[in-house]
Amino acid sequence: MTKAERTKQFIIEQAAPIFNEKGIAGTSIDDVLKAAKVAKGCLYGHFESKAELSYATVDYLLQTLVDKRDSLLQAQQTARGKLYAFMDMNRYPLATFIEGGCPIANLATEADDNNPVVKQKVKVVLQAAIELLTGIVQEGIRTGEISAELNPEEYALKMFTAVEGGIMVCRTLNTNLPMQTILKSLKKELDAFCVVAA
Repeated sequence: MTKAERTKQFIIEQAAPIFNEKGIAGTSIDDVLKAAKVAKGCLYGHFESKAELSYATVDYLLQTLVDKRDSLLQAQQTARGKLYAFMDMNRYPLATFIEGGCPIANLATEADDNNPVVKQKVKVVLQAAIELLTGIVQEGIRTGEISAELNPEEYALKMFTAVEGGIMVCRTLNTNLPMQTILKSLKKELDAFCVVAA
């Protein structure tokens, strides 16, 4: 990376937790300047507007989430292991590896009606996650690890939406306990369809 590319990346990395915690509308350019310790001219030398900075930051947040998820899933050898890894990645919503919590939950709510560009970015990642989870269940069925009685699309959608909803509930109530209940239920259902214990 060139020096300019490194500076641009640094600004994005410093802006990410602020956008994730305060939201795009709630984050000011001054917030970012203070965190990144750069002059306004420097920031605008890399980003034409707050909107452009927010899009780059959203991309960074979502890619960070995807990379972490994929690395955890790739470390598992079985479908059950991969599905458990996805769930366990979200076990403690109050202590996430991304400051401010899950960017899907945070950005989807804010961008729903007033930011179509961000909404589309979140939609792509959200749909890809559900398709990924569906594919894992399908693979488990194909290999005989999971019973064909389990509907891959339904379970993947249920798991994803339960986890994302659980994140919102946990962060609102300031406790991880609801997620423990949700994951216990999801795992119990999955285990009931597992032909081969992993």
